[in-house]
Amino acid sequence: MSLIIPNNVHQSISERQELIINHPLYSQYQSIVDKILNQQRISDADALALYHIHDLSYLSLLADYANYLKNQNKVYYNRNIHIEPTNICVYSCAFCSYSRLIKQKEEGWQYTIEDILNILKKYDHQPITEVHITGGVIPQQDLNFYIELFKQIKKHRDIHIKALTPVEIHYISKKAKLSYAETLEKLMEAGLDSMPGGGAEIFNKEIRDKIAGGKCTTEQWLEIHRIWHHKGKRSNATMLYGHIETYEHRVEHMRLLRELQDETAGFQAFIPLKFRNKNNQMSNVPEVSIVEDMKNYAVARLYLDNFQHLKAYWAMLGRHNAQMALHFGANDLDGTIDDTTKIYSMAGSEEQHPSMTTEEIEQLILQSKKIPIERDTLYNPIKR
Repeated sequence: MSLIIPNNVHQSISERQELIINHPLYSQYQSIVDKILNQQRISDADALALYHIHDLSYLSLLADYANYLKNQNKVYYNRNIHIEPTNICVYSCAFCSYSRLIKQKEEGWQYTIEDILNILKKYDHQPITEVHITGGVIPQQDLNFYIELFKQIKKHRDIHIKALTPVEIHYISKKAKLSYAETLEKLMEAGLDSMPGGGAEIFNKEIRDKIAGGKCTTEQWLEIHRIWHHKGKRSNATMLYGHIETYEHRVEHMRLLRELQDETAGFQAFIPLKFRNKNNQMSNVPEVSIVEDMKNYAVARLYLDNFQHLKAYWAMLGRHNAQMALHFGANDLDGTIDDTTKIYSMAGSEEQHPSMTTEEIEQLILQSKKIPIERDTLYNPIKR
């Protein structure tokens, strides 16, 4: 589907404001739009009203304006790889196409520390800056496993380790009979540098119980990130959208993230993750359209005023849809990824073998009339 996007990337702030005010929808949404123009926080009710705007060009104008105030025309990416230690899992989330139960282990994989190091060693002569490690949850890959893994990685190479969602932290803490704080401290000492945002799914208890019952609760997910932030560390946040949730559930989810960010300022990026319906228990649920994708990015940018970065995760969204999201508030495309498994294609992503060169990523950004900026995991620009 082709969407018409206003060509306003080279316009000044005042020119952007004029476009917004002169739009036919301004009078209908004036109270909300004036808050956006004056950099005032919008309410939950405002966010719900924005979700019901059918004119995507106006949402694009608003979200791109808010993004420009934070990031100008800069779009970030990094050189990273993903490694999933296992796709075997004690949990059985209805939306998941990736994991296999322990009784189905013949259909999955379970890497040893040596296996993971061998994967990393394939990139010894490449200038990657981050290794992203997260996967299924199994008893064998416990706290001691990850402590030793992180130590071995750091011994082999000085690289940023972004690893373990609260789902994994909760499980290994419980198994080790340690508090979240004690577990995180031990992992940090072993070499854990930052945490990804996975496992958030949707925070509403009723919906969460239906699609991801049994794993860590909303309160536990938030608490683990809170503790991590108070240790001076950074993390990301996600939201799984486009399944059985409503707009109200999305706003509730983002409100809890915004409140925690007000408290800790530890989140770096918000990452909407599109539900894909292939090969899972929710295959009867239709996927939402690109219109809904773009609407979701725009509202996230406008509502999450205390998040600096909004990531269009191209490996799940598709590279051209992710490119489109750059006009709806997104300012990050993630990275080169070079995924070593099939986590995305198993769910039905358009990207069957997710990997892009830096040149391909930069070309996507330049085609959007934006400025590509290579970054490290903590958003420090890298000059080569």
